This record gives sequence, structure tokens and C-alpha cells, in this order.
Amino acid sequence: MAKAKFDRTKPHVNVGTIGHIDHGKTTLTSAITKVLAAAYGGNNKPVEFDQIDNAPEEKARGITIATSHQEYETPNRHYAHVDCPGHADYIKNMITGAAQMDAAILVVAATDGPMPQTKEHVLLARQVNVPYIIVFLNKVDMLDPADRDELVELVEMEIRDLLNKYEFPGDTIPIIRGSALKAMQCGCGKKECEACGPILKLAETLDTYVPEPKRDRDKPFLMPIEDVFSITGRGTVVTGRIERGVVRTGDEVEIVGFGETKKTVVTGVEMFRKILDEGIAGDNVGCLLRGTGKDEVERGQVLAKPGSITPHKKFEAEVYVLSKEEGGRHTP
Repeated sequence: MAKAKFDRTKPHVNVGTIGHIDHGKTTLTSAITKVLAAAYGGNNKPVEFDQIDNAPEEKARGITIATSHQEYETPNRHYAHVDCPGHADYIKNMITGAAQMDAAILVVAATDGPMPQTKEHVLLARQVNVPYIIVFLNKVDMLDPADRDELVELVEMEIRDLLNKYEFPGDTIPIIRGSALKAMQCGCGKKECEACGPILKLAETLDTYVPEPKRDRDKPFLMPIEDVFSITGRGTVVTGRIERGVVRTGDEVEIVGFGETKKTVVTGVEMFRKILDEGIAGDNVGCLLRGTGKDEVERGQVLAKPGSITPHKKFEAEVYVLSKEEGGRHTP
């Protein structure tokens, strides 16, 4: 089947879910795709929970490992959504996901409040300069109705304190209360629906609270490689978020990083299984590379305009050691 062409008619924004394991990040991701598909139609396609956690190891363990990319749109914008793993072992993947975000949706279960990984993810969002955070307070339906309001207010205060601690504007950040599971199960997409309403409110908040990102279109093309795939009969595809510049089919590029710099040609650019005329800064794309074996390129290298960048062997780094409370080591 021929692939559809990606129609760039709306501003493109990268968002993602972060937060503690089992607080509902993947459920919320699925709920957003279902509710927006019902509410707005268009290119929105409902995605089941188990299609997001799609690696065999993830299904077996019931947790998200690598970062998973979904797409959805509101009447105003097109969103690429990264579902980040919440499990402590996978912090590296969380960083590759977070570094791509224009805004993060912090998911906190009202039943638990902020947990060690909630703090760790907020800290990471600060370290990799995620500019905006919106909070989705999940599982509100599981609180006892008798003292629900009081409990929710306490949890919200805790979240705002935590955000302030890591230099986000905790006092003004939007917090949306809801149940991702109820919304995923209902999926009617009606604003007045108790389950789906909060999801539509979240989408509206993304549209209004997060400004349209400024993109570096005019600089030389650069894309850090997040993943490498081999497609039978077509060759090697590298994926990542374009940091700056533009890439078109037929462009000569360099693979820079470990070992020798290699030259290759981009023979196709795709986003969400649709063909792009050009990939521009901010897009999450896959680039098909001519005559490059899967073993000749790896995550951590970059794809760049020839001669525009050189690998460095020395760099200055800022090291932050997690405290015991933040999920770090208990002993020095």
C-alpha cells in the first residue's frame, strides 16, 4: 500500500507524558488518542493501550521501556506525543524522550500523590530544559467521595511545592483532574462527559498554555539519532527529532559520532508512517539512508549536513547526583 503524504497545515508541537510508574501515563496517552478521535475526527486515530506498550518485553512486564511515539491533533495544532517509561531502570530512555519535548504532561495519581519517580522526572525535565509542564491529576475517581475535595487539594499543594522546588512556576501551572482509565474506556469525546471532558480540557490547555515553539530552520541540518531500524528491501532507517535545519530526500548527510565520520544520502523522510517533502526542526522523523548497514550507525550518533559538525572527545558536564529521597543511592 502506498504511503500517504504528510500534510503540514498546522503548527507541530512535541509533548510527552512523564511521572511515576503505574500512575497512568500510558493509559492517559491512549485516552487522549481515543477522545480526540471521537471529538475532532480528521487524522486522529484511537490507539489501544497495548499498541503503545508494543515491545514484547514491555507487554510481559506490563511497563513501558523505550519511548513510544503517537500523534494526535486539535483543531489548532498537530502533536507528536512521547510516552516515557516511568521505571527507574529506564532513566536513559526517559532522558532521550524528555529532551525532545516542547512541553511535558506530568501524570500524578491522586491516590498516591508525588512519588520518588515523580520527583526524579520533574528534576530531569528541569535538567534537559523542558520549558513547560501541565499536570494531569489521575485516578481522582478512586478517592472516597466524602473527603475527595480535601484530599485532591492536599495532593495539588504537594505537586505545586515540588514544581516550585525544581524552579517551575508551581503556583500557576495548570492542574487538570480526571480519570485516564474512565476516559479510555468511554471515549465518547463529548465535552460534557464526566470521563472525556477532562481529556478535552487537557488538549485545550496544551493549545493555550504552551506557546508555539520557535524552530531553528535556517541553521545547518542536525538530528541526534534515537533509534536504528532495518527495513527489508529498503535499507536502514534512523529516527530522531530534528534539532535544527531542514532535510530533504536526496540530501547528502554525514553520520558523526563514534569512529570515523561516514557520508550517505537520505533517500526518504517520513513522519508517523507518512511521507514528508522535507523534515524541519522540531519534527520527529525517520530518515532512510542509502547503502548504510544497520551495524554502521547507532543511537547516540548524529545525522548532519556535511562539514557542519565534528565529534568532540572532551566536554564540560554538570553532574547531579540523586539523593536517597529522589530515588538515588542509599550509600555513597
